[in-house]
Amino acid sequence: MAAIKMIGIGDEGKISLLPLYEKWINESDVLIGGRRQLTFFPEYNGEKIVIESGLSSLVKRLEAETRNVVILASGDPLFYGIGSYLSSKIDLEIYPHLSSVQLAFARMKERWQDAYFSSVHGRSMKGLAQRIDGREKIAILTDTENSPNKIAQYLLSFGMSEYRAFVAENLGSENERCRWFSLDEMKEAEFSPLNVVILKKTGENPRWSIGINDEEFFQRKPDKGLITKKEIRTLSISALRLKEDSIIWDIGTCTGSVAIEAAKIAREGQVFAIEKNEPDLENCKQNLAKFRVDATILHGKAPEGLDTFPDPDAVFIGGTAGGMEEILDNCCTRLKDGGRIVLNAVTIENLSEAMTAFKECGFQTNITLAQISRSKPILNLTRFDALNPIYIIEAWRQEGE
Repeated sequence: MAAIKMIGIGDEGKISLLPLYEKWINESDVLIGGRRQLTFFPEYNGEKIVIESGLSSLVKRLEAETRNVVILASGDPLFYGIGSYLSSKIDLEIYPHLSSVQLAFARMKERWQDAYFSSVHGRSMKGLAQRIDGREKIAILTDTENSPNKIAQYLLSFGMSEYRAFVAENLGSENERCRWFSLDEMKEAEFSPLNVVILKKTGENPRWSIGINDEEFFQRKPDKGLITKKEIRTLSISALRLKEDSIIWDIGTCTGSVAIEAAKIAREGQVFAIEKNEPDLENCKQNLAKFRVDATILHGKAPEGLDTFPDPDAVFIGGTAGGMEEILDNCCTRLKDGGRIVLNAVTIENLSEAMTAFKECGFQTNITLAQISRSKPILNLTRFDALNPIYIIEAWRQEGE
């Protein structure tokens, strides 16, 4: 059987194809594609198969196919398209067309090698805020659910008003339309379902380095101080050994300070946090919006609810309010290979309980006792105020366990 040909096609239909590509299509026995792509070939004599859902079933069908097959795909099949998945399963020859993003930047008359690319086509917008925050130029593939209007509403909920949007609709077709918008304007406008959104930063965005000052966070009043302090937070996050795509749990998130700083590092990952106190949860939500972090926050008392989170690469435990053994057993069982658990303990009793639980789970540990003092003015002099000593326990699975 000859290799299956995958041909990218534009919204303008047949006229976007090289004559050779059209010849291959006409000579094929089976033509596969989306419903819209197949309508470009009303006179096709072979069998047409519509790709609707379930690429795995399509792969099984193609593996058993002995006829000459051509697959049509929109634009560049390897740019957020089906080409990457199918080529990993079957023998494909891929002939791309211009991608919609490439065409959009051409209409915008801007270079695009320095842009950040993302897609909310058929996927959740969750986490988009931290992924794009501060980037100069962002191209986003949309769908009917995650439309330009929804994107504008989402970005404004995180205060990202420094962006202007270029929306390119129906690229390459006779109904093509390209327009500039403020986010407030884009929120109210109407768009064709086929569009690409390009965000361009035209103003300054707030910037935060690692070790955000405690005073920057919304906290419970009058009981300020229920927050993982800046110095402890920095040491704890360092111990988590986060990667750009890490999946992180924050148990007992309180103000969300650790979740927020972790998300700034793991921008392409996901953050899942749980908090039992409702007033703290409300402060956490305000902090997430302020610091432009879109994490999944659950109101509850761990370990309840942890089963709804995906397996983590890193777990931070700032507070347990009891049930530590069950929580640690859950975390140790679910932690991915090479992952880290970091637990902050204030009392020697909690330290002892944690160490026993980690040992029973076969985890190795390293403990840092952090005794931090901060300078404080007194008249025209300076003295030091001590923070509560904190045990920072780092735990990881022993090799072979």
